[in-house]
Amino acid sequence: MIEIVPSILSADFARLADEIARVERGGARMLHLDVMDGHFVDNLTIGPPVVESIRKCTKSHLDVHLMIENPGKYVGDFAKAGANSISVHYEAARHLDGVLGLIRKGGAMAGVVLNPATPVAVLEDVLEVADYVLLMSVNPGFGGQKFIPYVLDKVRKLESLRREKKLAFQIEIDGGVHKENLAEVVRAGCDWIVTGSAIFHSPDPEATTREMREIAAHATAVQI
Repeated sequence: MIEIVPSILSADFARLADEIARVERGGARMLHLDVMDGHFVDNLTIGPPVVESIRKCTKSHLDVHLMIENPGKYVGDFAKAGANSISVHYEAARHLDGVLGLIRKGGAMAGVVLNPATPVAVLEDVLEVADYVLLMSVNPGFGGQKFIPYVLDKVRKLESLRREKKLAFQIEIDGGVHKENLAEVVRAGCDWIVTGSAIFHSPDPEATTREMREIAAHATAVQI
């Protein structure tokens, strides 16, 4: 099933519980939490205490995206804070297999993230130990960026590898997805679609979430 995953980076943190409740009323069952350390990317956002606080106000799946250096040092803390899935960047994890194992040991789904310019081919040997792959469709670090079109070709390549190897990992995409390009993203092969500004900066996040779920439901997840 296709999931629309609102990114709280674009939400109003002064009323975060209310913002989360709005998108959940619109049908969202997953929330995307961007963790940035000011080193791997320039921006600085949240840590385990904020994840733990969010966990107390929602039963939704918390999808934590670590844009940090040395992620293996911290994945256990985020798992304990209540993350259901944790993804780390291929570009930041020196011992990727080991880090994915630590995430699973903590009880969370383990994901790998690729920056836009990193080819899908680098993951071919690790796909069997990943629960999902997140493809960045903007350069990581800040919300509100425009979608990079060539990332759809990466989605198609990854979906082809998934079929070829008969694997069941999820394909996630993050950055610049909105109502106008959502159907194309789904048809390329994405399962989890992260979207922040398109939802939380809209006049009615609840209605926008519901509309995006409907668009995704009517799109056919086949290669184009």
